[in-house]
Amino acid sequence: MRDNHKDHMHPDDHAHEKETCDTHASHGSSCHDHSHGSAGGHEDHGKHHGHSVEMFRRKFWVSLALTIPALIWDPMLQEWLGYTAPRFPGSDFIPVVFGTIVFFYGGWVFLQGGYRELAQRLPGMMTLISLAICVAFGYSVAVTLGYPGHPLWWELATLVTIMLLGHWIEMRSISQAHGALQELAKLLPDRAVRITDDGKEEEVPVDQLENGDILLIRPGSSIPADGIVQSGKSSVNEAMITGESALVDKHEEDKVIAGTVNGQGSLRIKVTGAGESTALAGIMRIVAQAQASRSHAQNLADRAAFLLTFVAISASVLTLVAWMLFRAELEFIISRVVTVLVIACPHALGLAIPLVIAISTTLGARNGLLVRDRKGLEDARLIDVVVFDKTGTLTMGDHRVVEVVSADDLSEEEALRLAAAVERDSEHPLAQALRKTAEDREVAVPVSEDFEGIPGQGVRATVEGRHLNVGGPALLDKLETKPAQPIREAAERFGRNGQTTIYLVEKERILAVFAIADAIRKESHEAVRQLHEAGIEVAMLTGDSQSVADAVARELRIDRVFAQVLPEAKSQKIQELQKQGKRVAMVGDGVNDAPALVTADIGIAIGAGTDVAVEAGDIVLVRNDPRDVLRIVRLSQKSYRKMVQNLWWAAGYNIVAIPLAAGVLAWAGIILAPAVGAILMSASTVIVAVNAQLLRRASL
Repeated sequence: MRDNHKDHMHPDDHAHEKETCDTHASHGSSCHDHSHGSAGGHEDHGKHHGHSVEMFRRKFWVSLALTIPALIWDPMLQEWLGYTAPRFPGSDFIPVVFGTIVFFYGGWVFLQGGYRELAQRLPGMMTLISLAICVAFGYSVAVTLGYPGHPLWWELATLVTIMLLGHWIEMRSISQAHGALQELAKLLPDRAVRITDDGKEEEVPVDQLENGDILLIRPGSSIPADGIVQSGKSSVNEAMITGESALVDKHEEDKVIAGTVNGQGSLRIKVTGAGESTALAGIMRIVAQAQASRSHAQNLADRAAFLLTFVAISASVLTLVAWMLFRAELEFIISRVVTVLVIACPHALGLAIPLVIAISTTLGARNGLLVRDRKGLEDARLIDVVVFDKTGTLTMGDHRVVEVVSADDLSEEEALRLAAAVERDSEHPLAQALRKTAEDREVAVPVSEDFEGIPGQGVRATVEGRHLNVGGPALLDKLETKPAQPIREAAERFGRNGQTTIYLVEKERILAVFAIADAIRKESHEAVRQLHEAGIEVAMLTGDSQSVADAVARELRIDRVFAQVLPEAKSQKIQELQKQGKRVAMVGDGVNDAPALVTADIGIAIGAGTDVAVEAGDIVLVRNDPRDVLRIVRLSQKSYRKMVQNLWWAAGYNIVAIPLAAGVLAWAGIILAPAVGAILMSASTVIVAVNAQLLRRASL
């Protein structure tokens, strides 16, 4: 049994998360949660606390401009490349001055980060960079003041500049991936047109809207609040909320969602949710929560980065001792130590998982899959059994005509048309089922006359001059008539399936029999078929009778059926499957299914488009589409594959890079300068970032 997702984050983590988010917001940068060598989960404070994309961009370009003179006037580079830089009084000090400025201006951000990591006793990437540039700076100052050797001013300046470039690229990638929150926020307009009590229109800021306000939604404008249509008719684009591209027709009493875009019609809506109460705000909270949550792979990456920090420090000490034993020149030894520290920075390792998390969360949100907890999505790839709640999930939760058997001279459509006309003025649930089915099938229902209800038997009315009755078996007893064999056999079959049987009668002749039941969603057939093709078992959990459950299971070809289960006993059925060694996903509406959702290994709650504040599930489906369950599995598989690829690359390249940086091939003339080490380390980060970005192209 999985732990309740509310326990996954320590209360202190929320405080840290908020503090970090606030700091990033003040610098114009999105809030992000990513680690570079922190094992304790406080990486934002030890690494990029208070930093922004713009800051790293600015520092990089300024440092690059300062590094170029240090390169041009460095004596060693002039000797290597065979040129002579212009000479003037003080030109010999250009590498010293510009290298020092770059160290303090560009390197200060790394020194601050290293100090915070050490203060928290969580040494990581910033610690390694700080050690590298401090060693290079201290040695260069000593040589400049008279110590024998060659200073490393150009190497120091180049190293800091390249590290700034790497961090700029990384933070821009993270910021873009976390842009889902900004993209969602942009969906809401700044102002709304409110209808006053005297019928006048006034334009007001969105934050002044209250429940009960009447708003005018003009053609082509964004809807500023959740609400119910009071008047008007239009089609609304809800793709940005539900992921469904088809326009949704809106009439009186239909719900509308904040952030969606009105079509060509004009609507007047009554506000039911504004500001933080809107569905859009709920989605934003879920996306933010998912991006802040930590997965198994993230914890593995943190431990690996933490370990790599000590490996790098140990390797640098071993390099120092080894080359001293070989009596190498101090300049060479310092260069090897600095290169090892730089090339072993767990930069790519820290980016490997958070970037995939951010991108997969965004990808899911754009496809109507709201991830509340990363562990749930990560574990979805291991699902053995998907247990669906029946009502409202596999079925519509609303009764419809599911089968019609009519007399030989009457088509099913004609029978439905006449029956719906007879029931046109009735408020009985079975009458509504007939009318809704006719509406779904786009059957034109004629006007009826002389409508009359017959208590306990049904109704009667005149339709197009024909005297018709609609009712159950009691109606047949009253009329003392018996159905023909095909209609009788159909009625018996409907009864065995637990379906309600309704007859259409003209005088004493039975024209048709209707089976009325909770209609199966047309998407459910494909959802079950796709899960079977993926090798996943499908079960159904319902409080309905065994006969009704079996009928639905037969039609959908469901493997297991748990019927007549009380809400409080649903979690026990989940536990029974888990005791058999199954990894179970539960799909339900998050209300009476909450205990089962929490008990399952992965809880998948139906959000129903406007209700996204479901607290019980790890993942919320914005649409009532059971096919989205397999899309969750696919997203889990693809994002986990990217995580593994990034982890192998980010950690694996150090197996070759660290010995090479230490100088094991120096005998063959292969020696890496510190700046080259920085380039290789940054290149590994870019590779990890590009590989993660490819996830954006994944189709679910």
